[in-house]
Amino acid sequence: MAEDGRACYVYGVVTDDRPDESVKDLPAVGDPEAPVTLVRQGGQAAVVSEVPVDKPLGTPEDLRTHARVLDHLAAQGSPVLPFRFGTVVRDTAAVADELLVEGHDDFARGLDRLRGRTQLTVRARYDEDAVLREVVTEQPEARRLRDELRGLPEDAGYEQRIELGQLVMDSIAAKRSVDALELDRRLAPYALGSVSEEPASPEGLINASFLVEDAKRQAFEEAAEELAAHWHGRVRMRLLGPLAPYDFVADATFEGDATLEGKEGDE
Repeated sequence: MAEDGRACYVYGVVTDDRPDESVKDLPAVGDPEAPVTLVRQGGQAAVVSEVPVDKPLGTPEDLRTHARVLDHLAAQGSPVLPFRFGTVVRDTAAVADELLVEGHDDFARGLDRLRGRTQLTVRARYDEDAVLREVVTEQPEARRLRDELRGLPEDAGYEQRIELGQLVMDSIAAKRSVDALELDRRLAPYALGSVSEEPASPEGLINASFLVEDAKRQAFEEAAEELAAHWHGRVRMRLLGPLAPYDFVADATFEGDATLEGKEGDE
């Protein structure tokens, strides 16, 4: 049981075949000196560490450490169910007797569905200069407005600047839709599922996560490399992984005909 003034931080759940050494020397959220350990119950194990109850969590380092622990476990090849950042339980006894007991069936379902699979995430953003050149080349109105504004002082041509800015934003949004479909067309055939979102920055193209079977990971990575080469000088791509399957936990633990099972049945 945790000492007074301390509680139990839970990173996620793994199968009970994980050795204790698999979490040895990992950094811990909230207290870098706290050991990360496994609490075992019913064929499953929660990945935990102690945290002081009087210290608020949520620093950038806390968030990075949470992900670092889970991604380390995912890279070892056995399934992992990541918990949301900030999951804190009273003590290890509560983890074993309450969390793992009450969630056993959902955890077992999720771990089984995620076995042999990891998350790979693609972050793509436009090269700002390159995409602006495309817009000016493809849009005669953009060229006209640019030429009108050339040489004018900053406080002149206000309406033209607004019009040009809106035209550029609309053009990039149209490109983003087409390019996001191209990315999905090239990478989705190697994945069981995908989740995507538009990035917040104006030059962002897409952030897309894919659940990929281990047997198809090399093919997925090769397809991503081919797309990056195709877009070289225009789009900057980063491939992250293997990661813990953050974006696929809800589907994996869902009781019923999960999307992931449906995709398997179509193969």
